[in-house]
Amino acid sequence: MASFVLVPGAGGMAWYWHRVAPLIRAAGHESIAVDLPGDDTQAGLAAYADIVVRGIAERSRVILVAQSLGGFTAPLVCARAPVRMVVFVNAMIPKPDETAGQWWGATSAIEAREQAATRRGYATEFDPGTYFLHDVSQDVLRAGPQRPREEAEIVFGEPCRFTRWPDIPIHVLAGRDDRFFPVEFQQRVARERLGKKVEEIPGGHLVALSNPEGLTEHLLAYERGLTR
Repeated sequence: MASFVLVPGAGGMAWYWHRVAPLIRAAGHESIAVDLPGDDTQAGLAAYADIVVRGIAERSRVILVAQSLGGFTAPLVCARAPVRMVVFVNAMIPKPDETAGQWWGATSAIEAREQAATRRGYATEFDPGTYFLHDVSQDVLRAGPQRPREEAEIVFGEPCRFTRWPDIPIHVLAGRDDRFFPVEFQQRVARERLGKKVEEIPGGHLVALSNPEGLTEHLLAYERGLTR
C-alpha cells in the first residue's frame, strides 16, 4: 500500500483533493490531503513543508503529489521525508533558491498564458471563471466552500531552499485544457528544468475537480510502476 500525500496549490485548501482522495482509497491505498494555511501572513514555504512532513510522519512508501503552487513545497519535503516519487500536476517547478515570485518572470508564464488566450479566443485578462473554473461543474462548485482561501504574499518571497532534486521517479502531468499554465508552456518548463516530458490528461488547471477519475488513473499507474 502506498501513501499518496496530496499538496494543494494557492490557498492551500485540502478540499481541492476531495474528489481524488476517495478514489485512491477505493484502490486500496492511503490518501492524505494536506491543508495548508495559505492565508496566514506569517506562514511561508518552510511552514508548509513542516506541515507536510508532519503529515507523512513515519510512512515510508510516500508518493508526493503537488498541484500548482504546491510544486514549491515539494523539494523541501523531499529533503526531509522518505518520498519515493513526486508527481507534479499543473505545477510550478522551482529551481534551487528561486522564489515563487521570481518564477513568473523566469519562465515567462504570463506571456505564455496571454499568447495561448489570443490563439484560442478567450480573454487575455485573468479572471477565475475563465482560467480556473471553465471546466468544473456547477454541482462541484456549489458543494465547495463559499469563498476560496486567498494566498498570502509571504510565500512568493521566500526562497525555495534546496540543492537538487532527489534521485527518484518524477512525473509531470498537465491538463491539456489548462488555461492558466497552457500545456505548451508546461512542456517547455518541464523540459528545461527537469529534463522531463509532460503527460497530458483532459482537464484544466483544477483537474482534480474536473477530471478526478483521469487524474487518479495516472497516479495509480505511476504507483504500479514503482519497484516493490
